[in-house]
Amino acid sequence: MQFDILHDTHVVIFAKAVGIRSDYGLSEQDDCMADRIGILTGGGDAPGLNAVIRAVVKTALNVYGAQVIGIYDGFDGLYETGRTIELTRAEVRGILPRGGTILGTANRGNPFARRVIRDGEEVVVDVSDEVLEKIDALQLDTLIVVGGDGTLRISYELYLKGCPIVGVPKTIDNDIGGTDVTFGFDTAVSTATDAIDKLHTTAESHHRVMVLELMGRDAGFIALHAGIAGGADVILIPEVPFDFEKVCRKIDQRAASGRHFSIIAVAEGAFPAGGAQVYSRSGDEISAARLGGISQDVGEFVAETCAMETRVTVLGHLQRGGQPTAFDRWLATRFGAAAVRMAMEGKHGCMASLQGQQVRDIPLEEALAEPKRVDVEGDAVLTARGLGISLGDE
Repeated sequence: MQFDILHDTHVVIFAKAVGIRSDYGLSEQDDCMADRIGILTGGGDAPGLNAVIRAVVKTALNVYGAQVIGIYDGFDGLYETGRTIELTRAEVRGILPRGGTILGTANRGNPFARRVIRDGEEVVVDVSDEVLEKIDALQLDTLIVVGGDGTLRISYELYLKGCPIVGVPKTIDNDIGGTDVTFGFDTAVSTATDAIDKLHTTAESHHRVMVLELMGRDAGFIALHAGIAGGADVILIPEVPFDFEKVCRKIDQRAASGRHFSIIAVAEGAFPAGGAQVYSRSGDEISAARLGGISQDVGEFVAETCAMETRVTVLGHLQRGGQPTAFDRWLATRFGAAAVRMAMEGKHGCMASLQGQQVRDIPLEEALAEPKRVDVEGDAVLTARGLGISLGDE
């Protein structure tokens, strides 16, 4: 992706904010609408979170002279005392290439449904008012929330109650509406593609079918992109219910033509036509049900029906870890810098988004109105079919 930085004022400001010298003669920002900015990271971790934190801190300090308060472990840090830290240049030095988040995160920290002990019993209560009181006590003019669909929905509910929220979209699943791509996705696809590359060599050597389960609860972007990039023979995604027999048909066709191995990339949320998603753990009012097991079902059916030795690999949280790619660092940094500009402009209730080559702000309500899913008639799916990759439906 190429960016015309010579004619993009926001990119120039962003470069200045992160400490890159510029001769464009930009004036200093004298009017500061947000003297104290809070930032937290919620939901599952993703490569690039630290790049956002770094960009927020450096932009706030370099351009606006504003103070940044980091909040530990997502919204939990706004409920519990002593869970904040002032972020200076020292705290963010050297974190750009690091995975994870220096602030920690929590994917069950919903202030509207928090499990607490009351009168000796465990109950689920709404502590959102206490969270708002903590934000007031911290004297935060803006709270930047970096998270996925669930975290941003909580943020929007807090915004409706008067919290000065600015959102930054984060998810390896790439399933948030309103933005072309989320940071973390590129790194996850690279990790998944590398896994497929490695499985190819052992699959071919042993004449096996290798089934790789990838993350993707309701959106199959990782499996689809990595499957195409890694040369998978079958890709199964939630948006296209599959037929076990048609998966086997593809494997049998390859074997009949002398290719006695196959690679199947399966999103964890994929399911057979007329069936349902497979879960390894049920959910409750706090925790979502945990997907897992569809790859085993596929592997067992293929081994029995196609009479081929089959192995199953679940990539799991490897997709969340490790150093972010250059693209994810670039995008996360732009999002972080844009979030500070939005805070200074009082654009609360909005989210940074990538649209084409520009980072823009859109209302959280618009971003959350409809989750993003793989377009089954779109270019990526058509490309896969044109390459002869089976999606298990034809």
